[in-house]
Amino acid sequence: MKHEIVFLGKTKDRFIQQGIDEYCSRLQHYTGIEINTLKDKSGSKGTREAIESQGLQMLKTVTRGSVVVALDSRGKQFTSEQFSQKIVAWEIASVKRISYLIGGPEGISEAVVNSAQLVLSFSKMTFTHDMVRMLLVEQLYRAYTIKHGERYHK
Repeated sequence: MKHEIVFLGKTKDRFIQQGIDEYCSRLQHYTGIEINTLKDKSGSKGTREAIESQGLQMLKTVTRGSVVVALDSRGKQFTSEQFSQKIVAWEIASVKRISYLIGGPEGISEAVVNSAQLVLSFSKMTFTHDMVRMLLVEQLYRAYTIKHGERYHK
């Protein structure tokens, strides 16, 4: 199974990018991981139209047949163990690719949320969209260490 993370714009903070790179490197031991950084083509920032345009741009990059996971504060929350079980369930169902879509500073479009098979939330707290990128990769790594009974999780 391959995991793809799709988002708009480069990660601004170097320390966050270093964290993303570190967890992607660790994760490659278990599964495929691909980061798809898109250039925002929506033009005007912050408007509802711009957010919807960004969402459509992200959805166009998703490989046909992928399970789409939208990251949004309104989504379902999992423990790390439950997230690991979800990944195992996808593997059992022979899912080949999971595409995680992360919105920008203004959030994610309703088109993405409505297209997603899973809407995932990490917390009721607010995180920067850059931090969510790193948290997602770390939680994917944690899920695989749980799956394999490895010590990292504890």
